[in-house]
Amino acid sequence: MTLSRRGVLGLAGAMGAAAAVGASGTTTTAGAAGTAAGAGTAGAVGTAGTASPRPAGRVRTGFERLAADGYAVLAGQKVGVVTNPTGITADARHLVDVLHADERVDLVAVFGPEHGFRGTAQAGGSEGASRDPATGLPVYDTYDTSGQRLADVFTAAGIDTVVFDIQDVGARFYTYIWTLYDCMRAAALAGKAVVVLDRPNPVGGRRAAGPVLERPYASFVGREPIALAHGMTAAELARLFNGEFLGAAPVRLTTVAMTGWRRGAFFGQTGLPWVPPSPNMPTPDTALAYAGTCLFEGTNLSEGRGTTTPFEVLGAEGIDRRWAEAANGLGLPGVWFREAYFTPSFSKHAGKVCGGVRLIVHDREAFDPVRAGIALLVTARRVWSGFGWRADHWIDRLTGSDRVRKLVDAGAGVEEVAGDWAAGLARFEAVRARYLLYP
Repeated sequence: MTLSRRGVLGLAGAMGAAAAVGASGTTTTAGAAGTAAGAGTAGAVGTAGTASPRPAGRVRTGFERLAADGYAVLAGQKVGVVTNPTGITADARHLVDVLHADERVDLVAVFGPEHGFRGTAQAGGSEGASRDPATGLPVYDTYDTSGQRLADVFTAAGIDTVVFDIQDVGARFYTYIWTLYDCMRAAALAGKAVVVLDRPNPVGGRRAAGPVLERPYASFVGREPIALAHGMTAAELARLFNGEFLGAAPVRLTTVAMTGWRRGAFFGQTGLPWVPPSPNMPTPDTALAYAGTCLFEGTNLSEGRGTTTPFEVLGAEGIDRRWAEAANGLGLPGVWFREAYFTPSFSKHAGKVCGGVRLIVHDREAFDPVRAGIALLVTARRVWSGFGWRADHWIDRLTGSDRVRKLVDAGAGVEEVAGDWAAGLARFEAVRARYLLYP
């Protein structure tokens, strides 16, 4: 059979993305959660494929396994893709370009999350509706759109199936997981299916950590009660959302698992290229600190936006070496705090010399970013008289309740604050275990 140029280009892209794979994927339908620890339910994703040699031990993403199976789960469907610059193949092609060039896939629309499809917008922004110049496809803005409004967008786009492929960073307040959640709810309302293509949790996903959201504090940085550091991948979260939170209106869900990834593996061990998931997430080291240091968005201190190391440096005018000394005095495992000075080019304290700390993680296995974030809040309040919360109590949205703020204000130490969330975290971990796909 002779392929057209479009077919040849698509096949080349899939070959670049795919490796020989053979384990089955997981399909979850009609609200059934599927079985834990990677066992498949109805359907199979990922039969043997052919590809050029790859580095030994490299992780194969959900997209690669989808391509290796000839896009079988998308056959006969009009497809819309929710993605951003992280939706790439192993050879750094964007999956939208690959899918559009392949005659086996009827790709008709693209949906952009926070920061946009091409990733040009800063935090709290998006790119709006447009037409992709590379493919000519319509691009719809889904940022902070949910419920019937988002269902109507899917209907207007003329799709049958929503494909989600975005690199997450493992923290509850990173909004891409809630874009996934909102897409699942909207797809169920509109009678569409959802396919989630999995990618690694870049900070290992070995365990959950931190407080669990209380529903009165739900927002777009936390729709449902999960732990601050959830310790899951996007596909695992999708299974949990469908099984625990979508209730009487689950979505027809297919999750395409990775191969070669195990819990506890950090991103640098995957063999995959890192693409910043958002403008202030430049490296995997940023992601490692983020679940704790993003809490400083809820304070009057800079969280390092506008520097080359956001979320790794924190500070404000008037802070000196005493903060680093106090934080180091707590003896937290896996991390040192170095006295640091920086001048943000934008965001809080733009153009002003800030004193503060830089986190240096020397043992990733031992490091707990959430406890480190709490330790920094506690010590900043003790050593700097100018410390304050944002007037809108944004910290409560980030932590999931008012408990952390009130405990820190009352002078509580790190262990007292962490002890306050221990029972809720244990309950979440028991639920989480039912939806994990990887050992």
